[in-house]
Amino acid sequence: MGYTRRKVLEGFGLVGFETLMSPPVLNTVACSLMTPLARADAGASPCPFRLAVINDEITQDFEKACQIVSGDFGLRWIELRSMWNKNVTELDAKQVEEARKILEEHKLRVTDIASPLFKTDWPGAPRSSQSETRDQFHADFDASAQDKLLERCIRLAKSFTTERIRCFDYWRLDDQKPYRAAINSKLQQAAERCAKDGLVLLLENEMSCNTATGEESAQVLQAIPDKNFMLNWDPGNAAAVGSTPYPAGYQLLPKDRIGHCHCKDVVRKPDHKYDWAPVGSGIVDWAGQFQAMQRDGYRYAASLETHWRGAGTAEASTRVSMEGLKKTLAKAGISC
Repeated sequence: MGYTRRKVLEGFGLVGFETLMSPPVLNTVACSLMTPLARADAGASPCPFRLAVINDEITQDFEKACQIVSGDFGLRWIELRSMWNKNVTELDAKQVEEARKILEEHKLRVTDIASPLFKTDWPGAPRSSQSETRDQFHADFDASAQDKLLERCIRLAKSFTTERIRCFDYWRLDDQKPYRAAINSKLQQAAERCAKDGLVLLLENEMSCNTATGEESAQVLQAIPDKNFMLNWDPGNAAAVGSTPYPAGYQLLPKDRIGHCHCKDVVRKPDHKYDWAPVGSGIVDWAGQFQAMQRDGYRYAASLETHWRGAGTAEASTRVSMEGLKKTLAKAGISC
């Protein structure tokens, strides 16, 4: 019996989502569900990137997430953000040890600690319109707790044998100019603290924070010259605010200061807002971006941060988006 797109969606209980998906996204879902994820071919060239997934984009069940990343996706890297309904920075010693055992069992290495460091209001400034009162990936730390949080992240990086910690630069202000120098100083102090332990501090460009685009990222990197202060480049976040991440934003970035990359895609909606999409089905030129990264010698993580939930569940959506990511890499001529 032949398999139509609708029959495939029916089989996975996803027919009700058809009206929520644009045709390109719908086709991606159907094709991905009809094609099992393939492990990396044993004879293929080594992947130039540390292909990874943020664990909680799959499930809060850490062991299941690791099984999927290692067994189903055939990867050797994973990014840690939250598990067991706790932010990674709030795990107790027993849970850290349990997570370490699970990683070892599945032969997974950690790309970075995806912490919520500096994802809070800048003290003394007018309250940001982007300020989040809801829980952020099971984390809620105010400005006064950031130094303590940084120390916790440093300990976690050592426990999970990674040299990288992700951070932000405070909820986006309507006018950040009066505070930008002080924010940069705080980031630089944090980078200097990380350097004492041989660690890299990664600033993510985040649309709800003060650095959102490639242009803004380039300015911050210029203002903070410390080599261990690097960028977690997120083209999807830049595209979400109307910027063109590749080639325009990427061209402005110092290539030796990109230390991590988040992979997700974006579609534009009729109301000029955005929605997330599986990698390769949105407006980000991921094939061009991957080719440029390979050309420029980038060798760190390309980590899937799915965000899109069009396949119904986090796990199903991540499976679809991982298939899109691998197909986009192949389109770029990169074996991963």
